[in-house]
Amino acid sequence: MLLWLIIGGIVVLFLFSAIKILNEYERGVIFTLGRFSGVKGPGLIIVVPIIQQMVKTDLRVIVMDVPTQDVISQDNVSVKVNAVVYFRIIDPERAIIQVANVFEATSQLAQTTLRSVLGQHELDEMLSERDKLNQDIQQILDQHTDAWGIKVSNVEIKHVDLDESMIRAIAAQAEAERARRAKVIHAEGERQASDMLAAAAAQLSSQEQALQLRYLQTLTEIAKDRTNTIVFPLPMDLIKPLLGAVGKTGAGTSLPGSS
Repeated sequence: MLLWLIIGGIVVLFLFSAIKILNEYERGVIFTLGRFSGVKGPGLIIVVPIIQQMVKTDLRVIVMDVPTQDVISQDNVSVKVNAVVYFRIIDPERAIIQVANVFEATSQLAQTTLRSVLGQHELDEMLSERDKLNQDIQQILDQHTDAWGIKVSNVEIKHVDLDESMIRAIAAQAEAERARRAKVIHAEGERQASDMLAAAAAQLSSQEQALQLRYLQTLTEIAKDRTNTIVFPLPMDLIKPLLGAVGKTGAGTSLPGSS
């Protein structure tokens, strides 16, 4: 009787150890006597103890931080860069069979690719063209990890750290650029104003009446301030008609006693 109880207990333990439950996002890579025999899951699966072994894999997106890397840019500037990689396993068979540790391999590949890609660009490109650099790194990683059954969906450069001297140099450069733009805008405004003044002067000079009216308007504006004494020349354009009239009168009148 005792023997049968022992045998029954062994059978129960055998059955419990053979039953595996995998979640919706998990898959089990099955090896039978050391040879690959298939991928099972999700749900309830049976793994024969001793004869079969199962390696569980997670199909969810994995977020991996890339440690800070020392990068020398193409213009010989030393910076520290770190990033984050988003990837997931799409082929559990290759992820288990083709590489010993898929996460360590992906991390090391991401570090070397980050240094290689950023080293081919100048500092300004690292700071202003992150989207393009992210895409380049993602494409290279995805191409190399395809043999491991991994899909790299996104790469994001998080920080580009500079030393204090380089930060001061960039700030001085930005200040000089702002000053240059201000001078260009001021010069452009002066040029446009001079063009408009020249056009207005040409328009006024073509009409004597308009010039006289403008002169009188200026006198009216000056006369509003009565605290100062203003001396101004009388323009010849205003007295020319009077001089002409006086000249005609003098020419038409003869002196007494003249013949």
